[in-house]
Amino acid sequence: MAGKIADGKLAGRGRLSFEWAHSRMAIVEKIRAKNERSQPLSGLRLGFCLHITKETSVLAMAAKSLGADVAICSANPLSAQDDIAAFLHEKGIGVYAWRGETKAEYQQCIKRVLAFRPAIVTDDGGDLHAAAHKARTKSILGGTEETTSGVKRLAALEKAGRLMYPIIAVNNARTKYLFDNRHGTGQSTLDGILRATDVFLPGKRVVVCGYGWVGKGVAARARGMGAIVTVTEVEPVRALEAKMDGFEVMMLSDAAPSGDIFVTCTGQTGVIRKEHFAKMKDGAMLANAGHFDVEIDAGYLRGTSRPVQVRPHVERFSINGKKLFLLSKGRVVNLVAAEGHPPEVMALSFANQLLSILHVAKNYSKMEPIVHGVPEKIDNDVARYALDAMGVRIDAVTKAQKHYQDSS
Repeated sequence: MAGKIADGKLAGRGRLSFEWAHSRMAIVEKIRAKNERSQPLSGLRLGFCLHITKETSVLAMAAKSLGADVAICSANPLSAQDDIAAFLHEKGIGVYAWRGETKAEYQQCIKRVLAFRPAIVTDDGGDLHAAAHKARTKSILGGTEETTSGVKRLAALEKAGRLMYPIIAVNNARTKYLFDNRHGTGQSTLDGILRATDVFLPGKRVVVCGYGWVGKGVAARARGMGAIVTVTEVEPVRALEAKMDGFEVMMLSDAAPSGDIFVTCTGQTGVIRKEHFAKMKDGAMLANAGHFDVEIDAGYLRGTSRPVQVRPHVERFSINGKKLFLLSKGRVVNLVAAEGHPPEVMALSFANQLLSILHVAKNYSKMEPIVHGVPEKIDNDVARYALDAMGVRIDAVTKAQKHYQDSS
């Protein structure tokens, strides 16, 4: 199949990474094995815009095993792992991705996936869905979306009456956001910061901007590693929750002078701005855990000071005689400076994705062109698969208990 990757010679290394992830994603394998004989995706073209990691390769190979033809591009110009791209390309998947794409190349890769004329599209952030709507791509029967940012964009399209096909918001499944967003991003964000900087966290002041599920995970992991954590929020209930979870809560302008490390987790634009940079102390580090590179005003930093690359994923800026350090160019630090989420937690997300793709393939003609939640049965099945993979058994409701809960 056609595609464009960095280096096909890396396929052997990519295969080993795939095997490593596959062995730790038993849930996805169980779904694949259960459905392989019936080939439910036979004759369907799938278009993926996902971070091209070893975990994503497990999802892509499972979809192919169930009969689909697959084309894939990266959900971020800096997150593609070239060995995985080479492995997938070797296995007959159309891959349009390489690490270090320019913004123009990134958009071109998305267009190449759409030119594949997919029937179902699976996205991480909404860029593929947005491009499909802009191009009025007519082949698409339905799709899925992985992230909070992407679901918000699709909900806006629905509200405007412009959504062209049904979407399942995988991000909204309990077995996704409670684990991937919180535990997965929490661990992998700290992993990315540590790999990029080699910073010693105990005693450091970490400022977490946003206390949604991602912010909860980052704050908990940072505190668990000995950091003093401050949370900033604009939503009062979340701010109250952070306070009662034992974190300092204050305005970002008040936290800026004392923070050692700032992590944005909001999905919003312009979170850390000029006025905050001005108050920060010498040596402060800036990292983003949100999908898009808009949360930290990197444009202001670059317009004020010429960056110096001091480490592979660390740029130094001189602002008013102080040195500020921007990690991963303001893009998702866990995927640019590290490997993203571990396989065990991505197994939950991608099990949701695979089952949702199968649901769309079977039911698209009966689904309205709106943003749908993940069917409750899928959510519960993923939890059962996960518990089974962990060797955990739970109780069942007795007949007497069922009668009691059903009685008025």
